[in-house]
Amino acid sequence: MNQLERKDFHSFFQEQVKEEEHVARVTRFSHGIYTLADDTHTYTANLSGRYHYESVKSRDYPAVGDWVVFQPYENKEKAIIHRLLQRRTLLSRKQAGTGNEEQVIASNIDKVFIVTALTQEFNVRRLERYVQQVYESGAMPVVVCTKRDLCKDVEEKIAHVNLSAPGVPAHAVNTLTGEGVELLLAEVQPGETISLIGSSGVGKSTLINRILNDEVQKTKQVRESDDRGRHTTTHRELFSMPNDIFIIDTPGMRELQLWGEERGVESTFVDIERLSLHCKFRDCKHTSEPGCAVQKAIEAGEIDEGRLKSFKKLKRELHRLELKDRHGQHITNRMLHGPNKNKFSN
Repeated sequence: MNQLERKDFHSFFQEQVKEEEHVARVTRFSHGIYTLADDTHTYTANLSGRYHYESVKSRDYPAVGDWVVFQPYENKEKAIIHRLLQRRTLLSRKQAGTGNEEQVIASNIDKVFIVTALTQEFNVRRLERYVQQVYESGAMPVVVCTKRDLCKDVEEKIAHVNLSAPGVPAHAVNTLTGEGVELLLAEVQPGETISLIGSSGVGKSTLINRILNDEVQKTKQVRESDDRGRHTTTHRELFSMPNDIFIIDTPGMRELQLWGEERGVESTFVDIERLSLHCKFRDCKHTSEPGCAVQKAIEAGEIDEGRLKSFKKLKRELHRLELKDRHGQHITNRMLHGPNKNKFSN
């Protein structure tokens, strides 16, 4: 293997590759076909028969952002993928429906730009879900509020973001003029990979075009009646910038179903977790118990009551997910709705 010069090929990945092996990064996946890129070539690739046979779960398969070991053929235009390198981070969500399957969004991401619009789409409860999933991935979240030119109370909404995502950087940008984009990009260092996630119509594709200074992604008009856009991006794709920063765009989401562990909620709601340490009872549910520091903070206007409800809802959702993974759907329903349900509920 020729040592790759790409700055995103960190030592973490280098140590996993033998000298005679070819390695490249997955830059696109669409209709069962992978696109790989190394320093000099782009390959159209498929999985080897053995790889496909040994893969069981969705996370076993390569995702956009992954590094893979491959064998080129047909004059270095096509390739067979033989092995997936261990990941640094993995951004996933639960697949839609009543099942318990993971859907991988992208991998090996350093920072995730959570894109939301400062218009009717703005929703701090939804934002909390995105922040939760990013922390679960191992990446760091950054909130990007687009369409600042259409908002009359930008500072007030950014203040709401800061309360709903403590410690998470938040930027208001105008993707049409570029206002605020330079400060946003200061969050990223050369060699890092960022991913953009958010609902459809919030301006992810327009932001990508502004960052790359090129019309690489198609954009569509947003309906004025409900501020909703149609899915512009239909697949996941990795783009590279001249300053050695890499960007993964993803399709817009109508709904983000969480994937992860219940304990991961602590990172998103660090303010509530800190207050919980001062509650009179260690197992305080933050409802009507005497000496509840969280309820005291709500009464003092320090925390929004909706944030506490969101905290409890996400914990219940992830708790149920863990039970389903451990016991299956039928047993989980009996645990949560049967005569001993209080034993398993939060």
